[in-house]
Amino acid sequence: MRKCCLSAVGVLAMSLLIASVALLVAHVLQRVVDLQVKEETVLKNGTEAFDLWEDPPPPVYMQFYFFNVTNPLEVVNGETPFVEEIGPYTYREYRPRADVHILDNGTRVSSVNPKTYVFEPEKSVGDPEVDLIRTVNIPAVTLMEWTKSTSLRLPTEILLLLYQENLFTTHSVHELLWGYKDKFLSMLHVLHPEVDSEFGLFNKMNGTDDGEYVVLSGKMNYLNFSKIVEWRGQESLNWWTTESCNMINGTDGSAFHPLISTDETIYVFSSDFCRSLYITFDSFVSVSGIPAYRFVPPEKVFANTSVNPDNEGFCVPAGNCHGSGVLNVSVCKQGVPILLSAPHFYQADEKYIKDIQGMHPRKEDHETFLDINPLTGIVVQAAKRMQINVLLRKLDGFIETGSVRTLVFPVVHVNESVLIDEASAKKLKSVLFEATVVASIPFIIMALGIILGICFIVLVCRPPGTKEEVREVLIDPE
Repeated sequence: MRKCCLSAVGVLAMSLLIASVALLVAHVLQRVVDLQVKEETVLKNGTEAFDLWEDPPPPVYMQFYFFNVTNPLEVVNGETPFVEEIGPYTYREYRPRADVHILDNGTRVSSVNPKTYVFEPEKSVGDPEVDLIRTVNIPAVTLMEWTKSTSLRLPTEILLLLYQENLFTTHSVHELLWGYKDKFLSMLHVLHPEVDSEFGLFNKMNGTDDGEYVVLSGKMNYLNFSKIVEWRGQESLNWWTTESCNMINGTDGSAFHPLISTDETIYVFSSDFCRSLYITFDSFVSVSGIPAYRFVPPEKVFANTSVNPDNEGFCVPAGNCHGSGVLNVSVCKQGVPILLSAPHFYQADEKYIKDIQGMHPRKEDHETFLDINPLTGIVVQAAKRMQINVLLRKLDGFIETGSVRTLVFPVVHVNESVLIDEASAKKLKSVLFEATVVASIPFIIMALGIILGICFIVLVCRPPGTKEEVREVLIDPE
């Protein structure tokens, strides 16, 4: 009887160990988990992935930080500008997708993404309707740039003098963001109806969308989950001077395919930047107890052509290249001399920082990042940070520009951020726990095998006693 028990324990221990090793080597259960995640990450009615994509539950906030100019007259006379940062003015962003249509047998999905902004006073430093900001007179600068080499230069200068327009202007935060009726633009609107009589950095962007997107559902290949294939009816852009720069790559940044690895390059298309970007792995992080990979755009993304020749296509007109860290987007902003950068010119050429007193770039405050759970591809935390700048320079024939130096002048920087809410975090933790348990089964089997193996060794090494002793042990181990 004793030999039979020993044999059974030994065989069972060995079988469990062999089975656990086989499962670990073949990654059987991990593949089961991966397969289930792939099957569930598809944009189709009834799936949780579709619901999260259509109406993401985590709250998104937009924070605006304005740069108030404290020495405007000195700047016009050629001195260094001094600016003070005022903010944040925080708005809750609501962004449910609308007009959702399943296309091509479920392989594509079209939608628009209207965004609505609601002011959050408890998260802000003041009242945007009341607080005043002195900044660049963007409408006036734009019109001077438009007409500087045309027959309309003199009429424009006369009108600027007539309306007493200066290089700098003062308006409330609300007006600068959402629009105000500009007297100069109003006059121009009469002659050219296509020119809007109102100006605002985000004019007509509250409650509106940026165009229809067509994305892949992930049905055919999980790696293509929510990948953009068309925007505004086009498969590529037409603003830039090279085919590669005009490509629409990746997702819109709100969702990614599952099973992300640290060595992959993730592409994101941003209509705000008028281009596609890419992000690479930076570090391992934990957000609300959820493991995540932090991805950030490398410096090379916005580097000048001497560092990254691939960026030559973003020099518009061709050959007109700015330094690292600055992107001229005037071609997609109706000719307004807007240049985008990271806040406080983070990772930009040192000259931009030195040109403006009040720039203090910091990685923790001014870097764009996305924290993505690698198993599900869900974004658990993110911050898209950008700064809107205006090109200022002396223009012959316009006394308003005085002796101003050529500057990339900061107007406002924006932090669009999201953090997974408590309910979503709890649900995701449950999914991750289940996946961990399934993937850990081989280790559990191995542990049982080791325990039985130890018992087998103990029983084998223990000297046999009398039949009565053995009988007593079997009946009463104590």
